[in-house]
Amino acid sequence: MLQVKLDTGFNIEIDFKIAPFPKRALARIIDFSIILAYILLGSWAISSATGEGWFRNRGLAALFGLPPLLYHLLSEIFLNGQSVGKKVMRIKVIAADGGQPSVSQYLIRWLFLVVDIPAFWLVVALAFQLIPWWWFFFIFAGLICFIVTPYSQRIGDLVAGTILIETKDRTSWEDTVFTEVEEDYHPRYPKVMQLTDKDINTLKGIINTVNKSRDHDLAFRIAERIRSKLDIPSDQDSLDFLQTLLKDYNYYSTR
Repeated sequence: MLQVKLDTGFNIEIDFKIAPFPKRALARIIDFSIILAYILLGSWAISSATGEGWFRNRGLAALFGLPPLLYHLLSEIFLNGQSVGKKVMRIKVIAADGGQPSVSQYLIRWLFLVVDIPAFWLVVALAFQLIPWWWFFFIFAGLICFIVTPYSQRIGDLVAGTILIETKDRTSWEDTVFTEVEEDYHPRYPKVMQLTDKDINTLKGIINTVNKSRDHDLAFRIAERIRSKLDIPSDQDSLDFLQTLLKDYNYYSTR
């Protein structure tokens, strides 16, 4: 299984398993099936309601075509790097530095789908039959890129600086800094605000990983790194210390 070591932001490396091709392909099939079902059911509903096909009205065609067009972009933005297919196959998009991708990175990945999806160019070729022969290179460009790049990245991933990884389970890597804080909570470490949202995002993922795998050595190393970085004296257990930092950050961020 191909793996990549990424720095968490605390100078601690964590191994990520690169999403294998079969999982990517199945995720793509699931997403394509969802889009196809939308088109077929939507076409039937519009035809039944208006008595004509949606493609006969330009405004209606544009409105009807937006969800399939924006499906991958919006799902990855709002589902934290996953589409429905990716969630089912337990794979997700992360930034090449191990953090959460930015909206611009998701946008770049989406724009390059026209190069990375062979079916798109096959449809173009069949529809027009007059395209230059060299366009057929794009039919296989994404697959070639996946094969030859070290981390199995498609062209959109290379340009955007993203990687597709496996997740151990559906909740193994939480991608939100939000953590519920009690009304009467009293923070202990104000220096936590020296960390960024990305650091806290990473921290929450590490806490979840430690809780599931019982890797207390990882918790100790991260805790020691943060204590040193922020110059925070603490007699708390390593995991308790990390959880307190997470709560403190949420407390100060909402005040």
